[in-house]
Amino acid sequence: MNRWTREIKIVSFWLIMAIVASLFIGHLTLLLLLLAVVLLIQQSLLINKLERNLSVGYLTDNKQAKGIWEEIYLHLYKIRKRQKQSKKKLSKMLERFHRSTDALPDAAVVLGKHDEIEWSNKAARQILGLRKKDRGQRIINLLRTPVFIQYLLSRDYKDPITIPSPLTDEALLQIKIVPYGAGQRLLLANDITHLRKLEQMRKDFAVNVSHELRTPLTVLKGYLETLKEQPAPSPFYARCFDKMALQTERMQSLIDDLLLLTRLETREKHQDCVDIPKLLRQICHEGQIIGKNAQRIQLNIRCTDNLLGDEQELRSAFSNLLVNALKYSPADKPVIVTWSRRDKYLCLSVEDQGEGIAGADIPRITERFYRVDRNRSKKIQGTGLGLSIVKHVLVRHDAQLKIESQLGKGSHFYCLFPLSHRC
Repeated sequence: MNRWTREIKIVSFWLIMAIVASLFIGHLTLLLLLLAVVLLIQQSLLINKLERNLSVGYLTDNKQAKGIWEEIYLHLYKIRKRQKQSKKKLSKMLERFHRSTDALPDAAVVLGKHDEIEWSNKAARQILGLRKKDRGQRIINLLRTPVFIQYLLSRDYKDPITIPSPLTDEALLQIKIVPYGAGQRLLLANDITHLRKLEQMRKDFAVNVSHELRTPLTVLKGYLETLKEQPAPSPFYARCFDKMALQTERMQSLIDDLLLLTRLETREKHQDCVDIPKLLRQICHEGQIIGKNAQRIQLNIRCTDNLLGDEQELRSAFSNLLVNALKYSPADKPVIVTWSRRDKYLCLSVEDQGEGIAGADIPRITERFYRVDRNRSKKIQGTGLGLSIVKHVLVRHDAQLKIESQLGKGSHFYCLFPLSHRC
């Protein structure tokens, strides 16, 4: 039987009884009012009982309840049972998550809206020195490195930062913060001491090898120059000497570029006010001599702004871009060099009408020794370090390198310097 139908029948029964009683004793209105009060008190008691059960967290299907209240208790019991099952599942998932994150070698810390620690894994205690009882503490009260505090409060988490370890001065930590949820953030920290040591070993190796190669290369170059000054026994030997001299010059350029890259990575920044229009005129004049065509390079000076920076480094970067454009485009095609202001940047652009670069190669062409086309690299001599030097110089000047290119239509290189660096 539908429980609502049962309730209606019960109320109807008592209503009929009240009407029948009024036929004998009268006072129908009073009897109806009395019936309403009794029913209201009964329902209030049942509601009060339900409220007490809910307040203490105890709720069963309550077989003692009758009518619609039996249905209400049954539904609440089922809801409560489903909640317990869901809670149990969530607890198991959370436990698995904690176990998996505890197994991570990197430190993981969940931060709340006010930078308080909500949770941390085992690695956070080993790498950052956090303790279980630090939960609820603000992270900046425990990690007091100024760089980290500035990074945390800036709310700009695009790039990671490197700070010394709070446990030992010999270790370095890389920290990345990932926002998620409503104001929550996940702090990830890993020990990069070993990677930094390997990077330093690589730099030292490049410097030492380059210096060690210079001495035998200088001797070899000197003997080749002496042999070339002497009458060659035959045209074959003359061609051999020319090729040896060419490869010696190429190796010399490679060593010079390696040493320059190492200096860019290790040397302190040096800034002066550099006259960029004057520097570009000098570079383009030198390029016209190299290209043996005074009309090929077109220089457009559209603004007279100068830059704060290192003149030798900027000369090296701009020269590499120009030389690349001259090498990788036909001798009868122009190379356009433009110095201008674009939006929030000062822009040097170098445009050529050469073979162009495939889209898949553009992200990698600033890597060391990366060549777009191995077959083409045999025809066009180079060290494969030019664009890597350009990238390092721009990074040291807080600038960006943007490349636009299409195969068969040429390439367009943009060096974008922030306006704050003008002088």
